Amino acid sequence: MNDFIMLASIGGDLANTGKDLAKTYNIDWPHFISSCFSFLIVCAALYFLAYKRILGVLEERRVRIAEGLANADKIKAELARTEASRQEILAKANAEANRYIEEARAAAAKVQEQETQKAIAEAEQIISKAREAATQDHARMLAELRREVGRLVVDTTGKVTGKVLTPDDQKRLAEETSRQLAA
Repeated sequence: MNDFIMLASIGGDLANTGKDLAKTYNIDWPHFISSCFSFLIVCAALYFLAYKRILGVLEERRVRIAEGLANADKIKAELARTEASRQEILAKANAEANRYIEEARAAAAKVQEQETQKAIAEAEQIISKAREAATQDHARMLAELRREVGRLVVDTTGKVTGKVLTPDDQKRLAEETSRQLAA
């Protein structure tokens, strides 16, 4: 209850203050009321003619900003999909490159093996030709040795016996010596 009395006393004080202000500043009530009425008319005109249009422009701008944000989200999602696609393509390219490298290594190993086999075959061919040549040289040298030994036997026999050997004797002695050397 005391609160109500206190509020009433505050209201009375405000009313007295208002009267004192009106007397101090010489407020002309009819002009004051007409000024308030004019102010309300101007406020209503501004509200209907300008404020509604400004609110419409602001609403339109808010909608465009919302659309821009939605488009930005779409662009982010598309960018993420593009990045994932790029990563996938890079992974496929790397896998394919690794496959090509492995194929190249396998082909190089195969070529190396083929070249090694060719080199081995050529080496064996050279060795067999060398053996064949050595065998031929050995046979040729043995034949020369037999002839030389036969000639030496004939010469020695001729000198030891002191007689001159006929070509038939020389031939017979060379053949006998050859047979003995071969055995």
